[in-house]
Amino acid sequence: MFTQPHGDLQLPDRRMWLDGMGTGLGGMALAWLLARDGKARGASSDYTSGAQGPHFAPKAKRVIQIFHPGGISHLDSFDYKPDLAKQDGQEVKGKKMELFFGQPGRVMKSPFAFKQYGESGTWVSDLFPHLARRADDMTFLHGMIAKSSNHTPAGFQMNTGFVQSGFPSVGSWVQYALGSETDDLPAYVVLPDPRGLPAGGAINWSSGFLPATYQGVPFQTSGSGPLVENLTTPVSIDPRSRAEGLALLEKLNGDYAATRPLDENLKARIRSYSLTGRLQATIPLVADLSNEPKHIQRLYGLDQPTVEPFARNCILARRLLERGVRFVQMFHGGAFGSPRINWDGHEDVRENHATQAALIDQPFAALMADLKSRGMWDDTLILWTTEFGRTPITQGLGAKGRDHHPFAFTIWMAGAGLKPGHHGATDELGFAVTEGRSTIYDFHATVLHLLGLDHTRLNYYSNGVKRRLTDVHGELIESVLA
Repeated sequence: MFTQPHGDLQLPDRRMWLDGMGTGLGGMALAWLLARDGKARGASSDYTSGAQGPHFAPKAKRVIQIFHPGGISHLDSFDYKPDLAKQDGQEVKGKKMELFFGQPGRVMKSPFAFKQYGESGTWVSDLFPHLARRADDMTFLHGMIAKSSNHTPAGFQMNTGFVQSGFPSVGSWVQYALGSETDDLPAYVVLPDPRGLPAGGAINWSSGFLPATYQGVPFQTSGSGPLVENLTTPVSIDPRSRAEGLALLEKLNGDYAATRPLDENLKARIRSYSLTGRLQATIPLVADLSNEPKHIQRLYGLDQPTVEPFARNCILARRLLERGVRFVQMFHGGAFGSPRINWDGHEDVRENHATQAALIDQPFAALMADLKSRGMWDDTLILWTTEFGRTPITQGLGAKGRDHHPFAFTIWMAGAGLKPGHHGATDELGFAVTEGRSTIYDFHATVLHLLGLDHTRLNYYSNGVKRRLTDVHGELIESVLA
């Protein structure tokens, strides 16, 4: 070691100083990166402060969930039941029908034709001609059951794990556990249906009792306005003055927050202000779809007026995932509208489901193909969800619609190293689960597992209780894991 004498002190020479600065800064940078990726966390048995990384090697590092409010009929989409045609118009015998509206009807065959697709020979109705071509990529859960037959609480359960409001959404739990992969966009983005919000609105992407910073960030998807409003500095404002004002605001906010270290809402608001500044540069790049190749625009259906709104959302979802967004939650269906703007096929299931499926079939199938072509398939988890299914009988005598049915329905997953195929089965009419019964708790436990998280160890202490997404329930659906 060569040093320069200075009284009783031995000061480093230039070479030592440069070496120390280089290794020191490098070590600091490495520590920051490791902490950010969750690799520097301790071996604690559960999460208490968030963003500590996975418990074990994950299959997926990002998620895209699409939720279809209203209740897609499993009998008219992915759960083929030829006995419905054989018993069409007959009264159901030997089964107790618990109906939401209490209007029992007769067995109704599906108004849609089913065909087998792919090497798996999967039956898919003609509601989804584009998705049907990707049948070999899907992992179907035919034995799903829900706790409620009411749209709002049933939607809450699929999106938050509980039928009551006030609990964190799946996306919030994922962000809380794994943190963010980008500084320039929210880790959890919500793309609502351009036609309207789902029942319960923002409760479906709430952070509940988790710190407010983990709630989903909804983008503006209706009309031709910006994805995030009020990002552009007015032309009448001098940019230098604006920057100085924001710097002063950041200092004042920081000083104020230092006096209230336990105020999580305040911290979340300050982070939001900071993120908003970065969004000013990022959002225009994400929202500008004009640089997408023409063949990609056609693949999604961006050139078709009726399909364009959902094609745009699907392309946005892919672009967000590419830029490091951890969880993208899409909605296809709103709570209010006449005729209905969701999958609630009470009056006429043929008209209702055909209208809704035509809007999303091509764009979502294109999203799946696009993720594959970009090498994002194996580490992206795709979730196709709804709140419950629909009855095998009509809602009333002589009717053409189906009632709510929480006792059996179908959802599916894809990507993330899942085993394609079918888990679970229902009886000859699709009324009850006969094999592979799966609760929403089981589904959520499996989703977290694919992200490298043990659902029993992902906890948050709230009001004297250790809370988790799966409450005190949930078992892995082992048969879907490769």
